[in-house]
Amino acid sequence: MSVDRAEKVDQETDWLQLDPRTVLVRVVLFSGVLAGAALPTAFGLAGSRPLWQAFAWVATGVALALAVDIVAETVRFRRTRYRVGRERVELHTGLLVVQRRSLTRERIRSADLTANPLQRVFGLVKVRIGTGEHTSGGESTLELDLVTRAEGERLRHELLARAAVTAAEDPVHDPTLAVLDPRWIRYAPVSFLAPALGGAAAGAVMQVSEWFGAQGKVIDWIGDRFRDVSVTWIIVDLILLATVAGAVGALGLWVEMWWNYRLEREPGGTVRVSRGLFTARSVSLEERRLRGIELVEPLGVRLCGAARVDAVATGLTESGDDRHTDLKTLLPAVERAVADRVAAQVLREPEPPTGAPLAVHPRAARTRRVGWALWSVLVPVAVLALLGLLLTPVLLYVAAGCVVVLTPVAVLFALDAYRSLGHGVSGAYLVTRSGTVRRATVALQRSGVIGWTVKQSYFQRRAGVLTLTATTAAGAGAYDIRDVGRTQGLTFAAGAVPDLLTPFLEPVPTRDTQTTRDERDTQEARPTER
Repeated sequence: MSVDRAEKVDQETDWLQLDPRTVLVRVVLFSGVLAGAALPTAFGLAGSRPLWQAFAWVATGVALALAVDIVAETVRFRRTRYRVGRERVELHTGLLVVQRRSLTRERIRSADLTANPLQRVFGLVKVRIGTGEHTSGGESTLELDLVTRAEGERLRHELLARAAVTAAEDPVHDPTLAVLDPRWIRYAPVSFLAPALGGAAAGAVMQVSEWFGAQGKVIDWIGDRFRDVSVTWIIVDLILLATVAGAVGALGLWVEMWWNYRLEREPGGTVRVSRGLFTARSVSLEERRLRGIELVEPLGVRLCGAARVDAVATGLTESGDDRHTDLKTLLPAVERAVADRVAAQVLREPEPPTGAPLAVHPRAARTRRVGWALWSVLVPVAVLALLGLLLTPVLLYVAAGCVVVLTPVAVLFALDAYRSLGHGVSGAYLVTRSGTVRRATVALQRSGVIGWTVKQSYFQRRAGVLTLTATTAAGAGAYDIRDVGRTQGLTFAAGAVPDLLTPFLEPVPTRDTQTTRDERDTQEARPTER
């Protein structure tokens, strides 16, 4: 079909509108935002005028803002339309400035559905259509906000329709790769999210108390509870309370994010992740965009023998309202054996590449990490000691305590970081592992490596090690093999991806070659006999 004919066929396609209930949903959401902002504003204004007058002014402002929002959302709904042609997907929208955007269908790589609790009540979803490209201004995505769930599913199946794989190409007869196991929730409190949520909860209490002018009373109440307790135990108790609050928050967040979780393979070579208790999410990933798997083991999760599975794929980082959503996670923290099994199934491999034995790095890598650990302790200790000599002897005792406590901890982390280093080849995949606080094992398709970067600092040259970086168009874009031996690393890179690094390497002369060269030099130096 010619381009002109394809455009003509697309122009004959009928334009469609969003669901009319979009206006109601967006107005209700805006009303909630106004109500949340109106209450602290009213109490803030009440300090200089009567309370009823402050509430009257705030209520008037809320009513005007709500009326403007109703008009704006109605106009936006009437001026928004879309159509799915044979060659392109088009979206026209805008109030004062009309935006006309389109995506070529053959470049579309994702059609993800999301719905918050209010949208789910009305049976509506937001459809996010993306090409998987990194462009400025969000030109690589279109968002239909909102359509019915049936329309969203129709668009997803239609836009991601590919030639179905044959039975010989797809040996997996069960499309379900993983489903929710409620026992996985036990790994939520040991994640790094728990202490962050605890700190956020404490900050929220102080912020809300400030809105109502009661922050001083809250501080006094806490002081009364710990009146007869030393400062050290007050700090310890507050940290414990924040940790408990963070653990509870982490459990609740895990339930909201991963309830109804299902990982399945759909016809046409698409892997789909659906999850969410209140906000339902559905993320589809084409297998032809998949370049590997990353097994992530944060320290707390790793101590419990668990790991998380992320996808290494092209086009998963896009701009937009959902840019903070972790779209690449295929499996939450689960038992390491389960994570390896699911990784193998996603990659269609009989054995998990992430479980392959890895080569050990030279002892110079361990020496470097121990040195970094000691310097990370000695530098702040030296600063404290200097301040102690200049200001107060108390800081000298603090510096001594830091040396006693932090030095063994830093050395343990350094040794663990060295044990985590490793690299190898497992079938069609290049495998690399590193990290201690966040250990990551990456299985990257060897065919997906488009370049090697060899880096060697001054100290690495003295230690006889270097850092290899495998460049790819997927995931983080580059994956490091840190502090590998010089010969070991170059030999590995040349063998893992043949003909990519070999032309830049000089062959090492063998013993026979060196003997022949020495004999030739001897003959040339020998005087000619008459």
